[in-house]
Amino acid sequence: MLEIYLPCSLYPPSPLENMQMRHFLPSATPCVTKLRRLAIALLLILTAGATSAHELFWHPSTFFLAPNTSLRIPLFNGTASESEAIFAWPRIADLSVVSPDGHAAMDNTKWDTLTDKSTSWLSYMTGKPGTYVVGLSSKLGAARLLEAKDFNQHLVDYGLSDMLAERGKDGSLKSAARYRLNKQAKAIFQVGAAHSDGWATKLGYPAELVPLENPYKVKPDATLGFKCLVDGKPVPNQLVEIGGGGPTAEQRTPVTTRCDQDGVVKVMLDRAGFWYVKFIHTARVNDGTVDYESKWATITFEVR
Repeated sequence: MLEIYLPCSLYPPSPLENMQMRHFLPSATPCVTKLRRLAIALLLILTAGATSAHELFWHPSTFFLAPNTSLRIPLFNGTASESEAIFAWPRIADLSVVSPDGHAAMDNTKWDTLTDKSTSWLSYMTGKPGTYVVGLSSKLGAARLLEAKDFNQHLVDYGLSDMLAERGKDGSLKSAARYRLNKQAKAIFQVGAAHSDGWATKLGYPAELVPLENPYKVKPDATLGFKCLVDGKPVPNQLVEIGGGGPTAEQRTPVTTRCDQDGVVKVMLDRAGFWYVKFIHTARVNDGTVDYESKWATITFEVR
């Protein structure tokens, strides 16, 4: 059974949140009680800041495309509804398209960051009908050193409640942290009427979401499963956010849930339109360079 968490808006702590706090910070001592209260306060702040994170989302006006057509696909660097900055080519480790003809890497001649100061664009020519996948993986970011309060706030702002809880549990909330991150974005498109199996392709990114069936064979009110992968392996109990909407559609209130023990998250597609699923996996690293590493993944698609 999946654990359902509050939508990303500011509410008092629910019984579930309080139970979660008691689970990872038992009130055996006054010191631990104090840490628990701090963690609860940070989780309340979390809901206000999580949606402002700079994440990557493929966000065209439609995911239903015509065959043999030249098009430009925008990459939002900001939120699922607004792009706030370009994503420069030197930051990209992989940019690929999977079509019925196979997997093709895109080069920098297909990448435009000059037309729009806040949005990057991929130029692409569709081919035969089928289900296509577009993927981008960033290079690993440089290590950053943050003071304890700044790193704790970083965890709050990016919705990383599990790592915040771990720092509270092991007493490192007052410790500075060295960290690095990389980001991934995928989108699934339907070109023409015929379906193909590209939707199931694993691109081998550090973090990745892979649907368990073709999103373009499901209709509103269906449930669609996604496998959450980190370094190619399923991630049990991973915290996941689900949402949708955008500049031309009503914005859904994001909700959070967790993967099951097989690393699968189930998404109830309760309406037509644009959808996204995303997660950020943060883990301790003991390589002498950083203390923490975050791997981000988003996937976008449309339901009719």
